Amino acid sequence: MPQAANSISIIIPTLNEASNINRLLAHLIEKSAGGHISEIIVVDGHSQDNTPALVKEFSKTSAITVQLIHSERGRAKQMNTGAKASLSSILYFLHADSLPPKNFDSLIISEIKKQQLAGCFKMKFDSNHWWLSLVSWATRFNWSICRGGDQSLFISKELFNEIGGFNQEYTIYEDQILTNQLYKRKQFVVIQHWIVTSARLYQKKGVWRVQYHFLMIYLKKWLGGSAEEIFTYYKKHI
Repeated sequence: MPQAANSISIIIPTLNEASNINRLLAHLIEKSAGGHISEIIVVDGHSQDNTPALVKEFSKTSAITVQLIHSERGRAKQMNTGAKASLSSILYFLHADSLPPKNFDSLIISEIKKQQLAGCFKMKFDSNHWWLSLVSWATRFNWSICRGGDQSLFISKELFNEIGGFNQEYTIYEDQILTNQLYKRKQFVVIQHWIVTSARLYQKKGVWRVQYHFLMIYLKKWLGGSAEEIFTYYKKHI
């Protein structure tokens, strides 16, 4: 089936996101400019809560097509599955606890028309912690070290397929692997509007603990650590 030119498929990987998914879907419809989004694809990794049921119920009355598909667990696998099922020329990967800005779809289309074929939004946490505020402030800069999956990612489907999608060897860090490929190609832009993401992991585990272990994961990867080593460290400490 041919891809819809200059239209967006939003791809949301989920795992036990019943507390967030309705709010996100409603937000996407309310904050979109209209006419640019061809579909919202929720790719569920076999949730144990009622995430799938909530998506199905929402889809019955949604102004935008919402479809639920299933995949093996793992964000890289889930997002690749969603990309394969998509019908649009632009993919927008979004975490279930991140809320993009008003008219986010028009902002993405505007960059695509300028031949900026991949990018994200600057990001802020829903927390007043001074360190998280500093981290948020740094996301405005177009540096690879300032990137993360919570900022979301838009990319042309053609470029996504050319790169080979997300590396499914990585259970975590998959977003940084793909982003690094985009920076090597000098094909990345940071849209200067805020996406707001949940600080729930920091609140649950502690800001300094989480930040320290994320830094260690970054260093392990930089020093040549394998996908398995990085995931083992993540499971043990986070």
